[in-house]
Amino acid sequence: MSLLLLGACATRPVNPPITQTDPRTGYRFETRQAVSQNSKDNLVILAFSGGGTRAAAFSYGVLEFLRRTEIVAPNGAKFRLIDSIDVITGVSGGSFTALAYGLYGDKLFDDYEQRFLKRNVQGELISRAFSPRYWGDLSSEGWGRSELASQLYDEILFNGATFGDLNRGKGPMILASATDISTGSRFVFNQGTFDIICSDLNAVPLSRAAAASSAVPVVLSSITIKNYGGTCNWSPPPWAKPFLDSDNPPRPAARAIRSLKNLQAYGDSVRRPYLHLVDGGVSDNVGMRGVLDALEVLEALHEAGLPSPLDSAKRIIVLVVNSLSSPPTNWDESL
Repeated sequence: MSLLLLGACATRPVNPPITQTDPRTGYRFETRQAVSQNSKDNLVILAFSGGGTRAAAFSYGVLEFLRRTEIVAPNGAKFRLIDSIDVITGVSGGSFTALAYGLYGDKLFDDYEQRFLKRNVQGELISRAFSPRYWGDLSSEGWGRSELASQLYDEILFNGATFGDLNRGKGPMILASATDISTGSRFVFNQGTFDIICSDLNAVPLSRAAAASSAVPVVLSSITIKNYGGTCNWSPPPWAKPFLDSDNPPRPAARAIRSLKNLQAYGDSVRRPYLHLVDGGVSDNVGMRGVLDALEVLEALHEAGLPSPLDSAKRIIVLVVNSLSSPPTNWDESL
């Protein structure tokens, strides 16, 4: 039996390094410019909160509603509200729907309920954890319960897709976030973050981002990311340079710069060779921090004179899909 278990040992997936950052490539705001093709007057952002399967289901229901709702533009053209979405932030359970929609688009509505929402995912994870078939993997160093979960998510939902597939798509920008367990700070899966750790986000499976974003501490293990910071000649993105030396940068730029400086702590891979990520809800369970971060970067791009959705937007529409709140059970209906 021991020989069988040793033969089954698994290796944790390792995010590959890059030798040189390139702000013109990768999954980031500067390269995507996901402005609505139907109404450039609106910048539409959705925030999907945490809350397990309930959050995934609720956010999916909102997407269904937006898909069914048509709007008539001033010029008489009709378009669906769902086609106006520019950015979706996802935390924990909400990250599954966000990432899946970014990957599949309208095809998501064909089978998402059967493939994921109505599936006993928790039961399957427990079953695998107690199956001898996976004991060898679970006993391997660096391969824990969240890796088991990531493997399952890949099989039933993401089919081997990576952020490179999102990058090649034409859908909204998807910002899934986890929490750095050592600092308690948010860790967002975009190439701007991965530039600082000198790694290629395009090669990272979507299932690992979903697993990191939903890795409830104690119940699931952390997802480990290799940090190569300091090995790829990273420098601040071009939009940030005009503000770094300014004594009085515009307010949105100042906020974006502050966030960027906080991330620079990842640039020392000698002291922090690995990052351990857990549920994004630990740092921001509603997903609004991701919305504010997105707006800060878009405003900074605009202030720097670089292309930004805010160049033409007359309205910023933020839909907060919060599955965490519920009415009290003893409320007075007459009120």
